[in-house]
Amino acid sequence: MHNNFTNINKLFSTVKHYFYEHPIIKFILLIIIILSYLSLSIIKFGGKEGFLISALTWSFFVLCTPIADAGFLLDLPIRIFTGIKMIYSEIIVWIIAIGINLFTMSNNPLIYEDTIILSLFHHIISHPIPYASIIILSGIGTFLSLLFGDEIIDVSYEEKEVREHHLKHRHKHHLVILIFLFIIIFIIYDLLLNKLGMHIPLL
Repeated sequence: MHNNFTNINKLFSTVKHYFYEHPIIKFILLIIIILSYLSLSIIKFGGKEGFLISALTWSFFVLCTPIADAGFLLDLPIRIFTGIKMIYSEIIVWIIAIGINLFTMSNNPLIYEDTIILSLFHHIISHPIPYASIIILSGIGTFLSLLFGDEIIDVSYEEKEVREHHLKHRHKHHLVILIFLFIIIFIIYDLLLNKLGMHIPLL
């Protein structure tokens, strides 16, 4: 039993190491997930509508979740090729996500009813009071996580001991804040889902 726990702990530590120290692996996994979801959406809804549904779903995860994984698809390449910090490129990501929804709300608002997750998203953005709090809290969590991501890249060329001390110290503070944001957002989502009587599959 002890050996099994030790092996699981080692596996978790290895996965955590690769996700934090090697963000390109996280980027590749996100690409695979996005392409898989896009393929399923196109198969189910057709080319044009499936692509738009995928874009809207991506924008939901950008605007309404307190992690930067959706925006990371653009943030990391921009950071690598231009040197612009991810916390700044995420502003561009948010502008794109908001623009997609403004365009859709003006031209094809009924598409939000095609999936349950988009129906929930539509309810959030069409009722900013009180549900804009989800977007605000998600924004705080997203930019905090990107601040941490930028720090990882910035210190990647420092001495190993300095880097480990820096990341350990910063990670504790960010983790506490992110957990707090997750709890609050989870409570708001739970209240909203209960109010709407919704269950959330991806499609």
